[in-house]
Amino acid sequence: MDENGIGSEVVDAAILVHRELGPGLLESVYEVVLSDELCKRGLKSERQVPVPIQCRGNCFNEGFRADIVVEGRVILEMKAVEKVHDVHKKQLLTYLKLTGMRLGFLLNFGEALMKHGITRIVNGLPE
Repeated sequence: MDENGIGSEVVDAAILVHRELGPGLLESVYEVVLSDELCKRGLKSERQVPVPIQCRGNCFNEGFRADIVVEGRVILEMKAVEKVHDVHKKQLLTYLKLTGMRLGFLLNFGEALMKHGITRIVNGLPE
């Protein structure tokens, strides 16, 4: 399955989870339930994945932790906030650049409707 196929499953799963749980819970709750839903759909889903980074010729083993990595190809950044800010989008784009991955989703479960809480971030992926 390519990134866009994975992305379709992620969006469907996120909407399902939000519909069942509603807004107002901690990010970690949505993370564990979404990861479980993705696994039920046959997708490999890893939570809190440490990602090493290279900076000024040094390798740092834990540069950041990706909330969820799906099939080793798509990063999911979870939020449960009233409003997503540009810095959240830039954060995910930086994660994509550092990993060389091409697709990520910023998923804000704090929205009343999940469709308003989904932001697709692309790093060199054809639209």
